[in-house]
Amino acid sequence: MALFSSKPSAPTASDLRRERRALLILRDERFRELGGLTLEMYRRDHFNETLIVERCAELVAIEARASEIEALLQGARGLRRQGSAICACGAPLLMGARFCPSCGRSLIEESAQAEASG
Repeated sequence: MALFSSKPSAPTASDLRRERRALLILRDERFRELGGLTLEMYRRDHFNETLIVERCAELVAIEARASEIEALLQGARGLRRQGSAICACGAPLLMGARFCPSCGRSLIEESAQAEASG
């Protein structure tokens, strides 16, 4: 039963880079398919707007996830450079974070209190 009680481990930077690379390849494939689909609809004079919108939404979702991964990787690079970005609970913090990813503390309030007292 101990297998199910532990939290899943956070993905490593190499896992994130691998996922981003796969997403970019998938995005390129979907983009080409969208162009082919649109051309084929034009040739057959049967344009299905709903299908195009669905495929475009899928492309936007893929790009959003790739951007999210890029931001995580950039934040991890900033964290390594900064060195001392640690929350009171002990969790590492990404640059620009407003809340602790582990405990949910507001980091904006803590930084304002630190500036006021210091």
